[in-house]
Parts: sequence; C-alpha cells; structure tokens
Amino acid sequence: MRVARIPSAVLAAALLAPVTACGTSSVPDASAGGTSGPASAEARRSTRPEPVGAVMPDVVGGNAGRALEQMGSRLDMEFEDASGRGRPVDDPAGWRICGSRPGPNQQITDFPVVFEVVEVSEGCEDATPR
Repeated sequence: MRVARIPSAVLAAALLAPVTACGTSSVPDASAGGTSGPASAEARRSTRPEPVGAVMPDVVGGNAGRALEQMGSRLDMEFEDASGRGRPVDDPAGWRICGSRPGPNQQITDFPVVFEVVEVSEGCEDATPR
C-alpha cells in the first residue's frame, strides 16, 4: 500500500530539522577572528565534508501508524505484510513494524521506504524471513 509521496530533499530536511534546530552551528563564525571575506569562506567550505543524507530511524517493534505520523504523511513509503500472506495494510495503526528497507540507522538512498509489518495481535516471529 502506497501511503504518500514526498521528494527526498524534503524528507532529508524533515529528518535533519531536529538536529539542526539545536541552536549552535558547526560552521566557524567569520567575525571571530582570522581573515574574512569570500576567499576565506570558500576555503572553509572546501575543507568541510558534504552533509550526510537522511538516516532511517529505528522504528522496528513500533506501531506502523505512529511511524507514519512521526515520519510525515507525505513521505513516499509502503507497508508490506511481512507474514507472506499479502494482506492489504489499510490502517497502519493496526500493524507492528518488524523490519524496514533501508534498515535502522542506514542512509535513505532510495524510495519508497518500505516497512515490513504484521498485525498488532501477531509477533514479528510470525514474519516470513526475506
């Protein structure tokens, strides 16, 4: 079941917002001393690594409906019945997450994000191994 879509840039911004909203910047303040101007700013940028993309949170064991709320309804995600019975996931709140693609704490490089789920009355041990 495809729930919703969101461009990957928006997903990255949404997942990284709590990290960047903490208040302090890791970029040195140009007014703190040293040379200033475009040349020095460019030098600082070229020595810094590119920012890391969005990382899949560890939602395994959690409620699929809650994960949907937390990750945003516009994220391009799918819920798959992990039991192997091919049941439709019409209401994610009635399902438990047993796995995800990409896995927990892995960089999200492709869409849709897939959550492998079983009904809340079932355990993840009822899931068919991939």
